[in-house]
Amino acid sequence: MKIGIDATPLAAGSEGLPPRGGIARYTSQLRDALRREVPADSVEEFTDQGVALGRLKRNWWSIGLPLALHQRGVQVFHGTDFSVPYLPVCASVLTIHDLSPWRAEYQAVTSPRVRQRTPRLVSLGMATLVVTPTEAVRREVLEHFRLHETRVRVTPLGVSLQPTGEAKQDFALVVGAGLRKNIERAREAAAGVAPLRVVDHDVSDRELASLYTRARVLLIPSHYEGFGLPAIEAMACGTPVIASADAALREVCGGAALHVAAGDGRGWREALAAVWNQQDRARAMAESGSRRALEFSWERTARETRLAYEEAMRLHA
Repeated sequence: MKIGIDATPLAAGSEGLPPRGGIARYTSQLRDALRREVPADSVEEFTDQGVALGRLKRNWWSIGLPLALHQRGVQVFHGTDFSVPYLPVCASVLTIHDLSPWRAEYQAVTSPRVRQRTPRLVSLGMATLVVTPTEAVRREVLEHFRLHETRVRVTPLGVSLQPTGEAKQDFALVVGAGLRKNIERAREAAAGVAPLRVVDHDVSDRELASLYTRARVLLIPSHYEGFGLPAIEAMACGTPVIASADAALREVCGGAALHVAAGDGRGWREALAAVWNQQDRARAMAESGSRRALEFSWERTARETRLAYEEAMRLHA
């Protein structure tokens, strides 16, 4: 199978730094896992980086990319960041990570281009098949875009980080940034209970694994998530997780985390104090989380995504 992947999320920033963030991690890990799991397939990256200024650059999604896919004989294209080509020259799979672009409370901090473009691509059939990281998001997509259930599949994310063997230190950890992450709730909960460290996705995988391993607890008080990758990453590194009661987080954690409503300030403070002060409880949560994390791998993501490609080709034929 000849597979094309949107590598736009992997483009280096203005300072030439490696890309960070959930979508970049998803794109790179999926690409690498596909190449490992199905070496007979051809997995090619496509981006407008390096395309000379002109018509193809200005009209990459409508002209440049469809032309490139046709010329290279690509059979299925995977839009990893809410978009696929405007012309259906081959089968296509579109990942919708969550519905934050269409939620009123997040529209000021999400892409208006995604908000306007993606519904058209889905409703007009430019996206042959849609994949989501959780069943919670799949249900939202089916309802919001009014799609038949056969057009949306779940392909859970994976985890690649491993514990570093470092000893636990006295700090609680939050990974992420932005309005949805509800970080102020974590700060309020930790005040007078535990030192808190907050990091964005601007650290290396090695640094992140070290932070997860050394933290005594991970806090995810998010108002809304599509998957919640830090939860599984922390569990894989042997750290107990306290997460909000968001539907996707409950699905991903699978009973291995302690859940508190995002708006329950008192509940967050009590939950953190309980895990912080009760070593046996923290140890049991860490063990349960480690078992849960074993269910997620990028190899599994690649296998299930490969099945989505086959289904998209069947529907496109």
